[in-house]
Amino acid sequence: MLKPHPLVLRNLLERYESLAGRSVNTAEPIGVRRELEDVTYTLCVSTGTRDVRSAVAAARGMLEEAFAASVAPVEPRTPSITTAA
Repeated sequence: MLKPHPLVLRNLLERYESLAGRSVNTAEPIGVRRELEDVTYTLCVSTGTRDVRSAVAAARGMLEEAFAASVAPVEPRTPSITTAA
């Protein structure tokens, strides 16, 4: 499975959380609900899941992995020394 770029994934997750918080109010315009449906679908496809709870959990896990990989210490390489005979 292809993994989404962490920045794209973070933006999707932030949009979902923002829209989900707004859609609690049933008086929201249909455009907001439609955008929430679109973001939910994209988040599920991006994470390879079928429901939004799994998608959010998977997205958070992927972001944690990406962060851990970006701050992991790099071991110094030892130069190989070759001698000509």
